[in-house]
Amino acid sequence: MRLTLAALAATMLATAPLAPAALADEDRTFRIGYNIYVGFMPYGWMEENGILDKWEEKYDVDIEVIQVNDYIGGINQFVARDLDGMSVASMDGLTIPAAGGVDTTIALAGDFSNGNDGILSKSAESIADFEGETIHLFELTVSHYLLSRALEENGMSLRDVNTVNITDADITPAYVGSDEIQHAVAWNPMLLTMNNSVEGSSMIFDSSSTPEEIVDVMLFHTDTVEAHPDFVKAFVGAWYETMEIMSGAKGEEAQASMIADLADMSGSSVEEYQAQLDSTKMYYEAQEAYELLTSKRHQTTWDFVRTFSFDVGLFGEMAASKDFVGIEFPDGTILGDPENVKLRINAEFTKMAVEGQL
Repeated sequence: MRLTLAALAATMLATAPLAPAALADEDRTFRIGYNIYVGFMPYGWMEENGILDKWEEKYDVDIEVIQVNDYIGGINQFVARDLDGMSVASMDGLTIPAAGGVDTTIALAGDFSNGNDGILSKSAESIADFEGETIHLFELTVSHYLLSRALEENGMSLRDVNTVNITDADITPAYVGSDEIQHAVAWNPMLLTMNNSVEGSSMIFDSSSTPEEIVDVMLFHTDTVEAHPDFVKAFVGAWYETMEIMSGAKGEEAQASMIADLADMSGSSVEEYQAQLDSTKMYYEAQEAYELLTSKRHQTTWDFVRTFSFDVGLFGEMAASKDFVGIEFPDGTILGDPENVKLRINAEFTKMAVEGQL
């Protein structure tokens, strides 16, 4: 599940301690959170199968990987510093911790949605047919962002349509069971279920048309990254060893066994998990992730994201413009306020993986 709820962000930030004593504790256990989602499941798998243990031993660190049942609750724990890392859709790193004043670093890019998010219609043939129409979606989430980008790509904007908020728990039965709901935006596995359950439903736009925009990443606290780089090295090293297995580089048998485990961990069949994986582009190679993190197109994507976030109010009432939060990139470029840099794209550890230096 991948959500962005601005109203919850204020509550989270109000309870966040600013300078935990734990940062000074060299014997601490670092805690990483992840939620059930196709691209996040390898985090739990690499701990359960001993890969993380090996990297912890190499760097003399202790890391605990925790499956959180509630995505927003996990981000809440990250903001409150109960978690040292949390897997999120990158937009959520900007709109919740960073926009609320928590200095946040993205040090690992795991995958991007390559069709895992989409726009369905029972009657429209293209996005151009949406003018004046009502679209049901979970507002202020990546679904809302995808709709905004689809409209923009077709010379329109959110002002040209009406949106109705509906939760991820309710959107599938509503779309399947009601003729009044003609258009909807969702993500997998709901997206596949909705489209396959309604005769005449079609996918008229999906995230494969906006590649590398809905990116899933691992957030870390910036001061933790600076004070404990070995923690991040161990975690990133374990991730890329895991990706070797998942990609099939270690053999088809090992790959198939891992996919079966991931499906079981996520509560789905192998076929269902594979269908979601087919519309997710995993960064199996560190080089691919490094090219993303250091690219100009990634900076352009963040400009799209921050513009959308400001326009729909995700930066809160204090934000006068989309420049409210500074976003720093590996080449030193800063989008937004250079005096309020709260989101940092750090390619250092990925580069180390590329060069075999982890």
